[in-house]
Amino acid sequence: MVEKVITLENIPLLDFLGTGNENIKQIAAAFPQSKVVSRGNEIRIQGRAPEILRINDLLNMLLQHFHRFGHITPENIKEYIALEGAPFEENQKNDVIIYGNKGLVVKPKSANQRKLVEASLKNDLVFALGPAGTGKTYIAVALAVRALKNREVKRIIITRPAVEAGENLGFLPGDLQEKLDPYLRPIYDALSDMVPSEKLKFYQETRVIEIAPLAYMRGRTLHDAFVLLDEAQNTTGEQIKMFLTRMGPNSKVIITGDQTQVDLPKRQKSGLKEALHVLKDVKGIGMVYLGGKDVIRHKLVKSIIEAYDKVESQKVSDKDEDKRTKGPEQGTA
Repeated sequence: MVEKVITLENIPLLDFLGTGNENIKQIAAAFPQSKVVSRGNEIRIQGRAPEILRINDLLNMLLQHFHRFGHITPENIKEYIALEGAPFEENQKNDVIIYGNKGLVVKPKSANQRKLVEASLKNDLVFALGPAGTGKTYIAVALAVRALKNREVKRIIITRPAVEAGENLGFLPGDLQEKLDPYLRPIYDALSDMVPSEKLKFYQETRVIEIAPLAYMRGRTLHDAFVLLDEAQNTTGEQIKMFLTRMGPNSKVIITGDQTQVDLPKRQKSGLKEALHVLKDVKGIGMVYLGGKDVIRHKLVKSIIEAYDKVESQKVSDKDEDKRTKGPEQGTA
């Protein structure tokens, strides 16, 4: 039995708790395996840790609602209880993957993002490929959180190669983990949108959610897990093969990458490109390609990507023209 105490500060208790604490009683009735009571400005929750975390999430959503609208009704509580417990299948009609923090609704915002969601449902291994800002990593993280929440997997493992993008790790301050954290920051940011900070901390401490550099995956079998390999264009052939062979029973894997942003040394081939060629005819693997139309960042990002694509296409065209102009090389007499 675990106990958690939530202190209500600067909140009119009657407005939040309801007449005769009816709002708290409604929450308690929704979670019969736990004990939820209010004493003064404190709400005490007793029960098993997983359910306490769910009740804590619910109360956080209600507090956010109260701060925004200034009141809580029994109907509000009923709606938030339904959101907290509703599995993904019940939300498929409106494409909702998961409800995040502060009322955030995470769902695909383009046709290709929707294809990524569908591919993940149909395949245990999916490649999500596209330029920056297309939401491939964000959607993948949301799918992982949804799978954990619905108890489809027991843990989430997120990894990416620690490859320098024109900078030197050795010049960054701190120990190895502190040097690597900036490379993993996009993952932390996505998780912070979808998992309450207290729950995220708990999950990381208990290794329910693990975020680590790719090198840490060697020698492991990743079972009962939703696994995400991000920035896969910066893997070597050996690294991505090592990762792919880590898959264990009841595992889902999404590999994301942008083939136009390879940060490997010039003579080093991208393992992602090799893997796509080797696995192109293997059944049970989904491949989803996102493009400029899927960009959901600032509107300029789409224009920037299109401008670079235009230049790259022109370079290819110029090379082809040079070959045609020069013709076959002549041998020496």
